[in-house]
Amino acid sequence: MDLSDLLAIFGPGVSGAVFATGWWFWVDAVVCSSVKVPFVHYLPGIFASLSALMFNSVNKEDIDYSPYAEGEWRLKLWLFIAYVVSFVSLAASVGLLIQDALVESGPSAWAGVAGVLQCVFVLISGLIYWVSHSE
Repeated sequence: MDLSDLLAIFGPGVSGAVFATGWWFWVDAVVCSSVKVPFVHYLPGIFASLSALMFNSVNKEDIDYSPYAEGEWRLKLWLFIAYVVSFVSLAASVGLLIQDALVESGPSAWAGVAGVLQCVFVLISGLIYWVSHSE
């Protein structure tokens, strides 16, 4: 067995475990928070999960990497939008972490840290699955 076979076998399971770990961090922060966590804090994780779904809906074999051919511009645009959504969700979670650290009346800083960890783990799991799944 070579590395690509092992990645095809274990990749989706590892991806699911990483995804669940990311959401577990967030659920732990919400449950352990002493104040009600506003819905705005949920949005980066939701959008990170949506972007992982977006770029996993693209088949790798359909992407044309030729610089001179027109290729599938709609497919490349979809991937671009998916990556923009993923990085915006990561930036939003970092912004909420900074806000939570500076404001005394809001959720604790752990909610902000958990939001960043959630986005990072969800996006890593999406990339693991995209690399490992085969048609």
